[in-house]
Amino acid sequence: MSEVAVTGLGVVAPHGDDPDAMFDALLRGESALKAVFPELPKPAAAATAPFDESRWFTKLQLAGVDRVSQLAVAAADLALRDAGLAGAEDVDPERIGVFSGCGMGGATALEAAYRGNGRVPPLTIPAFMPSAPASHIAMRQRVHGPVLTYSVACASSSLAIAEAAKAIAHGEIDLAIAGGSEALVVPGVVLAWQAMQTLASFAPGEEALAVRPFASDRSGFALGEGAAFLVLESAQRVRRRGARARAWLAGWGQSCDATHLTKPDASGQARALRQALRQAGLQPRDIGYCNAHGTATRIGDVVEREALAQVWGEALDHLHVSSTKALHGHLLGAAGALEAAITVLALQRRVLPPQAHCGEMDPACRLNLVPASGAPAPRLEAAISNSFAFGGTNSVLLFTRG
Repeated sequence: MSEVAVTGLGVVAPHGDDPDAMFDALLRGESALKAVFPELPKPAAAATAPFDESRWFTKLQLAGVDRVSQLAVAAADLALRDAGLAGAEDVDPERIGVFSGCGMGGATALEAAYRGNGRVPPLTIPAFMPSAPASHIAMRQRVHGPVLTYSVACASSSLAIAEAAKAIAHGEIDLAIAGGSEALVVPGVVLAWQAMQTLASFAPGEEALAVRPFASDRSGFALGEGAAFLVLESAQRVRRRGARARAWLAGWGQSCDATHLTKPDASGQARALRQALRQAGLQPRDIGYCNAHGTATRIGDVVEREALAQVWGEALDHLHVSSTKALHGHLLGAAGALEAAITVLALQRRVLPPQAHCGEMDPACRLNLVPASGAPAPRLEAAISNSFAFGGTNSVLLFTRG
């Protein structure tokens, strides 16, 4: 199998659409969480993405294109530019693939249909279908190869990246645009998550600090929106065109808990972690950083810590861990892609993003958390990004330095 390089990153995230500026904001501990929908019975916080759709769409083109697809088109375009590709015109269109993750589809279109007083826009169906973002990317970039959507809740875009890497490694395609998008910050979705009692509570004026992964006083996550895409290419193609490899996707692991729809299972997560290490040919002690799933739920953080402990054993104290969801929220179907991009940047710059808002660590979550000021990592050579989903699907991506 061919090695798989990450040659481009594109983000449209709560901290903006410049990957390095986004990473700098994370290092400074800047929270993008703000109060939303004051009309709701219970306070809610979310992280929305600053986005000017007119940079990518005319008013005519926007008809029937939900925000989730708009964000995806922009992030994919930015990823190709970052890879030094003005579009994908130097590749046979049949040898390009789009692999996109999306958890819930076009929430804005669906909300408008429900609240439209009987008038439902005629393009509602194609606007909210979860596969729409991938299709819009394909049309924009003229992709004639596989265009696939993965919808496995919070693991969607991480799994999409892994599946894209498999296609590259086996020579099925030459170039992959892989990642995901999500745009769920609408009243109906917020109410639904509040009903599950998984969203963070906060005092008035403290919404920026609402998400506290691994902390004793954690109370849940906050929704985030955005899109992130990676451009993946084979080592041979990278050398042939003299491209820069931001990092290498050296391993990936997937598993299913097969136990419960919403309660995570440590042994299932551990299986995915071991698979990623095995494929990369690395040992736990070789991994210097973990961008944790870390949703700040009472049970989820404890189970993730247990899974890491099962695999790392005595080496766990040497693994630096942080969950950047504390600052950008939980992007659900796009979370894995955004956090993969952050992990790549941490490797490339050899600096670890902080674990924000963890004043006192829960003893049941004892981990070597990155300090709130971030941390230099001059010897960092390999890192992982965890995505553990409702439904029991687990996905782990393992990157090494380019």
